[in-house]
Amino acid sequence: TKIREQLAQAAVTDLGRELCLNLVPVSQPEAVARLQDETQEAFVVLMQRGDSPIIPFRDVRQALTMAEKGATLSMRTLLDIAETLRAASAARHALVTDRENTPMIRSMASILAPNTPLLRRIVDAILSEDEMSDNASSALADIRRHIRQCNDRVRDRLQGMISSPAYAKYLQDAIVTVRNGRYVIPIRQEYRQNTPGLVHDQSSSGATLFIEPLSVVELGNELKQWQAMEHQEIERVLLALSGEAAEAADDIHTNIGILAQLDFVFAKGQLARSMNAIPPKINTQGRIRLVRVRHPLLDPATVVPCDLWMGEDFTTLVITGPNTGGKTVTLKTVGLVSLMGQAGLHIPGNLGTEIAVFGEVYADIGDEQSIEQSLSTFSSHMTNIVEIISQVEPNDLVLFDELGAGTDPTEGAALAQAILARLLKHAICTVATTHYSELKAYALSTPGVENASVEFDVSTLRPTFRLSIGVPGKSNAFEISKRLGLPDALIHDARQLMSQESIRFEDVISNAEYHRQVAEKERQIAEEARAETVRLRDEAESLYRSLAENREKAERKAREEARRVLEKTRREAAAILDELKTIKKEGQGAAPADLTRRLRDLENSLADPASPSLSLQSLSPQDVNIGDIVEIMQTNTKATVLSKPDAKGEVQVQAGIIKMKVHLSKLRPSVDEEANRKTVVRAKTGAAERTVPMECDVRGMPLDTAIAETERYIDMAVMAGLHE
Repeated sequence: TKIREQLAQAAVTDLGRELCLNLVPVSQPEAVARLQDETQEAFVVLMQRGDSPIIPFRDVRQALTMAEKGATLSMRTLLDIAETLRAASAARHALVTDRENTPMIRSMASILAPNTPLLRRIVDAILSEDEMSDNASSALADIRRHIRQCNDRVRDRLQGMISSPAYAKYLQDAIVTVRNGRYVIPIRQEYRQNTPGLVHDQSSSGATLFIEPLSVVELGNELKQWQAMEHQEIERVLLALSGEAAEAADDIHTNIGILAQLDFVFAKGQLARSMNAIPPKINTQGRIRLVRVRHPLLDPATVVPCDLWMGEDFTTLVITGPNTGGKTVTLKTVGLVSLMGQAGLHIPGNLGTEIAVFGEVYADIGDEQSIEQSLSTFSSHMTNIVEIISQVEPNDLVLFDELGAGTDPTEGAALAQAILARLLKHAICTVATTHYSELKAYALSTPGVENASVEFDVSTLRPTFRLSIGVPGKSNAFEISKRLGLPDALIHDARQLMSQESIRFEDVISNAEYHRQVAEKERQIAEEARAETVRLRDEAESLYRSLAENREKAERKAREEARRVLEKTRREAAAILDELKTIKKEGQGAAPADLTRRLRDLENSLADPASPSLSLQSLSPQDVNIGDIVEIMQTNTKATVLSKPDAKGEVQVQAGIIKMKVHLSKLRPSVDEEANRKTVVRAKTGAAERTVPMECDVRGMPLDTAIAETERYIDMAVMAGLHE
């Protein structure tokens, strides 16, 4: 019921809330899968939109039935019908267009019929539940025009009377007011005979009479006639709109049903969103696997998630542990999430959670936690158990809380074991909580039955609420009593009264629980270490990607700079050649000194140590000789090579008085060294012999490069004295 109430709070319409409150689980696997898919599609839409696409609207089905019988609907009701049509239009627009990933919701919304013409006529005609627009009809607009004119004439005539000095002494106040729908002026009682007209009201003291002068009575009568005509026209318009609504009643009924269903579906999606829930896997083999599942009604900030599985190696789970340790919460969690899943609701847990589709879910869960259970309590529980045993089938789920409690422990344990054995024989999924050691031993020795326990921290006398499957719970009665101050002698005497088998059994449980808790702590430490390793790996990968991006940007920038320098050099060289051509042909142009300076500047720009192309240059082992001048890239420091590269590619260099070994990848040629190695070409403009090839091949070159190459070849040929 509480889950239904939470679901109803997420709905935006009364009809949607009604569907939420009537939610029931289904037992057909196909229906469960369809309901889960609906919830998932609604969840997707909510994540994309942020809110529900359903607009609140009122249930107008009864009003439509009256309209179909010929009744005239009020303006308020017609506005409600318009709001329903607007909700249908908004939902269809939001859920049909570009919603390929939500086919089920899209299919539902595509049936909606907004009936835009009727919506527009109602909205244009009715301004509010008390006012109709002049645009409702041309006749109404004409009538209201006449009403305004009559009003103006009456008010003007009365205003003239109260402004006249002749009437000043008769008036109680110089105002025009309205009584019973007629315009009147306040006249003093003693001057009644001096002001002929109709008395419509008087003041409480009787000193003032509200009189409609005879001179405006006819105008007032005309105004009343026009007002009556206005009322008749409004009724006619309302009747016409009611008739149109009656004609569209079937479509509106369909819209209301679909909108209510969509509101219900989006309420499921909103509940899943608020619970941070996930769609569970569905099976028909009776398997239950809860992965970090939280009780849906407990505070998410404090509830301890539950990990539980059954239905494969075992079908019966016996949960033991101290009072208030969480056994009943675990039991209710299993039942609630199973019912939620079969009702199409998502489950508050982690991915991997799986539920079975059960025919029925039976539960005998008592809220009483007192150890002083009376015979009537035992009888009540046994009545429920008898009814469950008589009706249960193999495809059902059975939940027992404190099975066999409330009677003699020996007899209660025997009854509980017999009941579990009966259900185990028919392979019925059963979860039971108990305090009986006999049931712990039964679970340990019987195939198909498994123990589980809820942890209890003896040092703090507090439960941890964590469930452990495979380990029976220990009663902890002696440890708790000792912590609470019971003398050791009494605890020793109590131990002596226990059988040796019981003591050994409890000791085995205690030892197993201790080692399980140690293993759990080690697992948590390993998980934290793994998470830290993953974090460091992610940081390293992020740093590597950042460095790679920076390196790529630097290389791209260097290539761009080199291209720019090359283009500049090419243009300057072409300009120098043009000047040389001019000198040869016309004897004019730049002075030789100027050309020499420009060539030197061009050479210096190519040898610029800040050039990206040079800064990216590195040395190979063959380029390094003893005595060479190199630069250390990190510090831009010049150094002298003292030895050839060794097997590791390291070279001993001396920078000032410091000698060090540096890898070849961290060295580059010195600018001065590169300048010394350059081959200087001196051009002569005389008749010196030049070696010029007999062809200029520009195939495969870009246009600009081919033109520059051709011009350079022609210049060389001319300067070499070739004529053809």
